Amino acid sequence: MLLSRNERGFDTDILIIGGGPAGSSAGIESSKAGLKVLVVERKKQIGEPVRCAGYIPSLLLNEIGTRADFIIQSVDNMVSILPDGTRHVLRAPGYLIERSIFDRRLYETAVQNGAKYLLGARALEFVNGMVMVKKSDGNIIPIKAKVIIGADGPHSRVSSWMGIKDRSLVMAVQARVPLESSLNNTIIFLKKEYFGGYGWLFPRGDEANVGIGVKKTPLKRPNIYKLLTDLIHQLNKEGIIKNRIVNITAGWIPVRPLERFVSNNMMLVGDAAGHTHPITGAGIYQAVSGGRMAGLIASRAIKNNDLTLLMEYQREFMEIFYDSLKRADMKRELMESNWKDLNNIIKRCWIGFREYYHES
Repeated sequence: MLLSRNERGFDTDILIIGGGPAGSSAGIESSKAGLKVLVVERKKQIGEPVRCAGYIPSLLLNEIGTRADFIIQSVDNMVSILPDGTRHVLRAPGYLIERSIFDRRLYETAVQNGAKYLLGARALEFVNGMVMVKKSDGNIIPIKAKVIIGADGPHSRVSSWMGIKDRSLVMAVQARVPLESSLNNTIIFLKKEYFGGYGWLFPRGDEANVGIGVKKTPLKRPNIYKLLTDLIHQLNKEGIIKNRIVNITAGWIPVRPLERFVSNNMMLVGDAAGHTHPITGAGIYQAVSGGRMAGLIASRAIKNNDLTLLMEYQREFMEIFYDSLKRADMKRELMESNWKDLNNIIKRCWIGFREYYHES
């Protein structure tokens, strides 16, 4: 049985809103603990459509605990092209993955451990301690949970239920294009036109993900699709890619971690908590790690009938990731406030340089 029925609706131990890497990772750990876990996912098919460049560091591969058939290729280095055209190479071993398969493997593991999923369903509102969920058939069901985990992305409904509204986001658009020849490096393009962001090329076999991330300002909303088209034309002229777009996707990337991501019986994980790296936007590693922490600690809190234990999740996550995220947050503030002087400050603001780690 999916849930137990009461006079007002349905009961579960843990309700997870969002079935991406963070949500499924939370679902894996909490279902392993023997609790009733329900994951509500708005997509009808896990992992589709993909809105991710698809890079994971080598370190993550050893921690996932699923089949690794989602790997497309390995990469050795990150090549950063600076505003003046100079190139900098940083050793950065990792893997380019098929995100849809990666997400499905986590989902399958969660299901194998007992988690239940409602696909094509949306969490609408939180009323009188109940989450109102609209199913794919249009029916709305109230769900009461002991703990609610928000894994519902940068525009998280759960965070709004917690009274969190301030968000710093970068808009991103990405195209899949064929490569002229294989590559074993990722390429980053740092230009003044890409305010608060950058361009990228991530190889994936005989294709590549080419994208742009840009932050809008109160005075200007950049034409991000034109910026992407210009980058594709540039790479085509240089003989790196073919001038043909296979598909295109767009989305938002959080670039500032939330100061709090636990409140009462609610927790936030992954993009919903702003756990992406404020400079690079990378977030899969934090999503999987944070999701696991949240699932474990939520289970402990429920078993001990003590929801104050949920704060252990925030403390544990920040103990591991605080230094990295705080430094990146400070570097973003420096970068955005001195964007006109990007040529001179870029080495202090981009992860590929010593100055990033040793200068304020």
